[in-house]
Amino acid sequence: MDLYDNQKSTAKIKRDASVNERIPDGLFLACPYCGVQMYNKQLGPFRVCAHCGYGFRLQAQERVDLLTQSFEEMDADIEMTTPEFPGYADKLARAKSQTGLGESVLTGVATIEDEKVALGVMDSYFMMGSLGSMTGEKITRLFEYATDKKLPVVLFTASGGARMQEGINSLMQMAKVSAAVAAHQEAGLLYLVVLTDPTTGGVTASFAMQGDITLAEPHALVGFAGARVIESTIHEKLPKDFQRVETLLENGFVDQIVPRPELSAIIAKLVRLHRVSEV
Repeated sequence: MDLYDNQKSTAKIKRDASVNERIPDGLFLACPYCGVQMYNKQLGPFRVCAHCGYGFRLQAQERVDLLTQSFEEMDADIEMTTPEFPGYADKLARAKSQTGLGESVLTGVATIEDEKVALGVMDSYFMMGSLGSMTGEKITRLFEYATDKKLPVVLFTASGGARMQEGINSLMQMAKVSAAVAAHQEAGLLYLVVLTDPTTGGVTASFAMQGDITLAEPHALVGFAGARVIESTIHEKLPKDFQRVETLLENGFVDQIVPRPELSAIIAKLVRLHRVSEV
């Protein structure tokens, strides 16, 4: 390499400050699981990492649009008296504005590949999908409706756990929903859970693990307490895939890991098989 070439290779390139202003936010994304950066259009309509298959988090309505042929929402106007926790009313208002939902779960009657189901989709963008009083009430009503109409329930879970602003009222939802799940199962009806990233806390400790069949999206984080809490308790470093669904599958907590584009076909097939078994 001559002196001229060496000078070219080591010279600093002057940055054009106007470039950043011309590049829209979110044009390039890093996968939360594998870390690979990609152009956002590479994710496709299902928003799946092309490198590892991780499904980026979806809002509830986005998932319904991808999954169903038709959807009729239930209990959209349900309201609650907001507990007097500092700043809680403002947080609720922001969550409602950002998601277009009244609570952290969207429920209704849906058609998935010609199969009619009672569908619930939790939304991690609504206060991290936290389990509040009205979240529990909506899911309970969904199971009660499905029991009365003899419909299978398909529930997509996504949650950071119980909603601390509501105290004991939030924790009580675990028992309330579990009772509705038990009544639905006693009626001989199918309850199918799809674990999505993340499913943690009281949701994992109750209805997320009570399904007749448990599916999961690739690399979703599922657990009760957070990894940092566990590490500080046992004073050991946890494995990389601790609380990932691949580990849960190996240990019998998940029946099948299903890539997001295949979910509608698998769900419909399972609903048909269950209906045939009842005949």
